[in-house]
Amino acid sequence: MIILVHTAFHGGNVAANLGQPEYSYYFVLREFRPMLEQLGIVIDIHDPLREVDVIYRNCLSHGMPCVFLSFMPPNKAPIGLACPTVPVFAWEYGHLPDEGFSGKPRNDWRRVLKQLGAAITHSSFTVETVKHAVDNTFPIIAAPAPLWDRLSTKNHPALPPGSRSVRLRVDGMVIDSRITDLSEYSKAKELACAPEPLPLPMERSEGISELELDGIIYTAVFNPGDGRKNWVDMISAFCVAFAHNADATLLLKLSHHDISEVVPKMLECMHKGDNFACRIVIVHGYLHQDDYEHMVDATTYTVNTSHGEGQCLPLMEYMSSGKPAISPRHTAMLDYIDDSCAFVVDSFLEPGTWPHDMRQAFRTLREHVQVDSLIQAYRSSYYVAKQEPDTYQAMAAAAVESLRNYCSHAVVRPRLAEFLNTVIA
Repeated sequence: MIILVHTAFHGGNVAANLGQPEYSYYFVLREFRPMLEQLGIVIDIHDPLREVDVIYRNCLSHGMPCVFLSFMPPNKAPIGLACPTVPVFAWEYGHLPDEGFSGKPRNDWRRVLKQLGAAITHSSFTVETVKHAVDNTFPIIAAPAPLWDRLSTKNHPALPPGSRSVRLRVDGMVIDSRITDLSEYSKAKELACAPEPLPLPMERSEGISELELDGIIYTAVFNPGDGRKNWVDMISAFCVAFAHNADATLLLKLSHHDISEVVPKMLECMHKGDNFACRIVIVHGYLHQDDYEHMVDATTYTVNTSHGEGQCLPLMEYMSSGKPAISPRHTAMLDYIDDSCAFVVDSFLEPGTWPHDMRQAFRTLREHVQVDSLIQAYRSSYYVAKQEPDTYQAMAAAAVESLRNYCSHAVVRPRLAEFLNTVIA
């Protein structure tokens, strides 16, 4: 089988485009590649309209099956190709875009999916959403990024949480609440500076530096420019939960091409915490794999407070590595979050908008975490880490097992192979 693959970003430009729309599809494709290479010969496509059908016709002449996987949302997937084309996409809302807004008929995803004839997504939640919008018989499967096997040798916590300090090598920007003058980020000073954002703090470090972490470490990896990630509740609830706990640290690993506007807003949110004893550290930069793995090793819990997830690669990575979660249980997380491996945060539905809809019209619903439930989850997890090591180890093992059942090669590969063979046939 010849498998053609395409996404908007590649290894040479993704670091400079962190946080741009669809940048995360590069990382999804990177996780899929080893599995795809077991199923056939994988060929990278840079210009689908010029390259795909040339290769496809050559394959036909030699009697070789060929399929094109477009790792992009449906409205950006190429249509009209002779080669069987399957969009591989994430979606985190209960309503599929069904309007040709902004004068673009392709914004009605139903039209595109019907024309392409099949699709791959990453969660059972999205499969149900697509079938409800398009057709209950529409060919679509849930195939999450198969990352569990890559992390299977690293999924056993070596030491009890909080038992040692860890030094991380960071090549990027680091802002530490313990040494930052948060009074410079009051709401009054923010308004006085408008429309310009407040400057980044003088106390930040940039370039290569060492970051020492100890105690109970809560880590969240996200794009701060993505409003779906709901970092305001994450930070404010942490400040309340651990106002008197100096050994609790929230590590925010940001992925964005320009954080000059959003980081001052984060610091303004911290300023509202009013002399909290806990520590909040912001790290911004593209970490090399070894450095990223050290950050995972140092983590006690991984944190998610989002309004919705298509699959959430960072949460999947940390849980595959044996880190229990503080997370809501909705959208894609329905497939792998439960009380055995996470401190589940309650959430409720509220009006929402499709992120690519420039009108920002209310056409769907999104989930919002209950802040009191989030505060309780923080405090309960802290107690378990400090006082119940056996419970923590059991949750860590359950996290590994839950993600094995969700995104291991043994689970995803046969499902994907059968589906691709059916599409080609």
